[in-house]
Amino acid sequence: MKNILVTGGAGYVGTLLTQTLLEEGHKVTVVDTMWFGNFLEDHKNLTIIQTDILNIDSIPMKDIDTVFHLANIANDPTGDLNSKLTWEVNVLASKLLIEKAIKHNVNQFIYASSGSVYGLKEEDQVTEELDLVPLSDYNKTKMISERVFLSYRDKIRVSIIRPATVCGYSKRMRLDVSVNMLTMQALANKKITVFGGEQTRPNIHIKDMVNVYLHFLKNSELTGIYNAGFENISILDIAKKASKITDAEIIISESNDPRSYRLNSDKLLSTGFTPKYGVETAMDEILEKFNNKVLKDEEIYYNLKVMKKLGLGE
Repeated sequence: MKNILVTGGAGYVGTLLTQTLLEEGHKVTVVDTMWFGNFLEDHKNLTIIQTDILNIDSIPMKDIDTVFHLANIANDPTGDLNSKLTWEVNVLASKLLIEKAIKHNVNQFIYASSGSVYGLKEEDQVTEELDLVPLSDYNKTKMISERVFLSYRDKIRVSIIRPATVCGYSKRMRLDVSVNMLTMQALANKKITVFGGEQTRPNIHIKDMVNVYLHFLKNSELTGIYNAGFENISILDIAKKASKITDAEIIISESNDPRSYRLNSDKLLSTGFTPKYGVETAMDEILEKFNNKVLKDEEIYYNLKVMKKLGLGE
């Protein structure tokens, strides 16, 4: 059993990660603002602290073995909503967090970065060795945070994961990520709106994402930077997959979004990790939850809408 701190532990991935860590017998402390609610169930080994990670004094670090740092202003639209907040949460708070972890002799620090730090790439396979050319505040803050964490690697074991776009069902659901969004459009509206469509995006199922984090928890010698994405699919092909299970109509519109890249995760696969799920698994989960009225197309599942409602814009 380990004592584990999860920032953003009530988030989309964080909720499932926290549940899984508890199932595996660990003690977990979750730090989260709860902007998007709290779907974690009570557990004798779970401590939940509702706070902003900028409030570093409110974050307990004594006797913590591993920190999973997932808390951030997540994705380009929310990052653009309030640039100052994005830089403070994604960079300043990250620096304070790892310094506090080092001060308390934490052994391992695992950071959820983003595959979007690469920016636009002509290469067929985007590997960890390529230069980073981030385009948005969100991408830039992820890149700078990586640099901050790596500067401390002689004092703490640092593992940086660059995930693809995550898909699949979580109790703290997100419908503003491509696979989930297009599937819900197909189910709720019987129409799927695709902007452009030729852009290729890498994807990873949420259960595989959690398993990646567990893989690094169990193999703390795996330090450095690792891509995590296993299905490089065009937006139009994602829409076609969603349409196939719902008979929804696909409407294609022009797009000013040029982002298109293919993540190569051979480095991660070489460590012994094997993905078990995929995009179609995610769609089947969303279909099942929708049909059973567990999941609806609601505002709470869209980060930008919630943050605007909370008055978090500039």
